[in-house]
Amino acid sequence: MDNEIEFLPYRAELKEHFVQLNLSWLEEYFVIEPYDQKVLEDCENQIIDNGGYIFFALQNKTVVGTFAFIKMGEGVYELSKMAVPKALRGQGIGNLMIRFSIRYAEQHHWKKLVLYSNTVLQNSIHLYRKYGYQEIPLEVDKPYERSDIKMELILS
Repeated sequence: MDNEIEFLPYRAELKEHFVQLNLSWLEEYFVIEPYDQKVLEDCENQIIDNGGYIFFALQNKTVVGTFAFIKMGEGVYELSKMAVPKALRGQGIGNLMIRFSIRYAEQHHWKKLVLYSNTVLQNSIHLYRKYGYQEIPLEVDKPYERSDIKMELILS
């Protein structure tokens, strides 16, 4: 499957996919928080203009996934807003996105990736652990109310 998926950096004409894929999983499992709304509606200013990145996974010119890197500090990024359409989950797309994200971070000599999640998302947590993410303490002023787990991947 690896050769069938290509990763594209953010393009304005694909923004709606970033928004809709994320709204879909957030509504399925949680509620859309004000921070989600702000980041999704204004992703150019909230993510890209602040030194972050958004990527799209395409298969046969169709968007099959998306995720973002939100800059937290020098060489430290939050892996965020990762989404795959419900009908395509379980087909390895998440694995490919995680592998691509780690390769990209390593190629750019970042120090670490951080993510916030919820233990309800057992498949996601399993995926993060599989690729070396370790659980770390969750701060009190966390960005998402739904977060009950914070993980990091230290890059060499």
